[in-house]
Amino acid sequence: MKYYLIAGEASGDLHGANLMAALKVRDAKAEFRFYGGDLMQAAGGTLVKHYADMAYMGFVEVALNIRKILKNMKSCKEDIAAWKPDVVIPIDFPGFNLKIAAYCKKQGFPVFYYISPKIWAWNQKRVLKIKKVVDKMFCILPFEVDFYQSWDMKVDYIGNPLLDAVSAHQKNPDFLRQNQLDERPIIALLPGSRKQELKGILPEMLQITGQFPGYQFVIAGAPSFSHNHYTSFTGKKNVPVIFSQTYDLLEYASAALVASGTATLETALFHIPQAVLYKGNPVSIAIARALVKIRFISLVNLIMDREVVKELIQNDCTPEKISKELESLLHNQTYRKTMLINYDLLDEKMGQAGASAKTADLMISYLQEKAH
Repeated sequence: MKYYLIAGEASGDLHGANLMAALKVRDAKAEFRFYGGDLMQAAGGTLVKHYADMAYMGFVEVALNIRKILKNMKSCKEDIAAWKPDVVIPIDFPGFNLKIAAYCKKQGFPVFYYISPKIWAWNQKRVLKIKKVVDKMFCILPFEVDFYQSWDMKVDYIGNPLLDAVSAHQKNPDFLRQNQLDERPIIALLPGSRKQELKGILPEMLQITGQFPGYQFVIAGAPSFSHNHYTSFTGKKNVPVIFSQTYDLLEYASAALVASGTATLETALFHIPQAVLYKGNPVSIAIARALVKIRFISLVNLIMDREVVKELIQNDCTPEKISKELESLLHNQTYRKTMLINYDLLDEKMGQAGASAKTADLMISYLQEKAH
């Protein structure tokens, strides 16, 4: 069968790649064409456009880049129409993917939405549109099933594919030597994979490095940026950037400073004490605060429905507050131990690995049912 996947950011690329690998096991004739990134490309198939050219986040950022976004949508629709896939699989990324899903529904292509958009956070009535344009929805957060049920929509809960990626990871014993790192404890810096995240968050992270001389700070580089892009921020500071080894970096870290997003959950699954940071365009943040219906922004706190990790957002994302929180994560043993106990409870809530395989099984069975 022919599968057309659409991922617009780093996390979607990871989940898309794992799903493709699981589909290949079950469908020897699987063909893939996709919008995604390096991981999906490594899984095989044809990369049409890299997510680095698509990832805009925030109301102002989207408005400023609207012409480019519309052009990407137009070319995506044309490419789907020309290739005629058996199924289109949008992966999260709702601003783009819900419009593509509506187009596909009109054209008669089945739409299997993998990883629900976070519509429970704001403008919940979008679920009415989803019911019209999506044939099957695959959810990865436990509370999403009840949310959709409240809108009279049946969805499949398949567990969280991050568990697949984390459980499959094998620690590299030569990580420190290969990356010329010394024996000092590591503070991992995960500043995100979007330009505006990097611009807003990384400078604040870097301002505190001199206050912790007994530690080495290491940046997890996003593949969508060059090494030079990071050195424009780090300047003469001795803060190395390591690409495509984020899980090993977390394995060796004593604590982490993490941009809000999927990486907060990954860091928790590795049981690394963390602070969650976010700083964006002030207008975008003001609009989001007026619309958003949730108490937290980090996945860890959302899933646990309480504050497990400290969130330093916008005006709270300052070197002073970051430094104070990192000091607690490293040296307040009670505080650190409580976070690690909460991570154990998070593990229980998240369940077992196997989401990618379960999703592949369901997708193929639904497509076979449709064929008959």
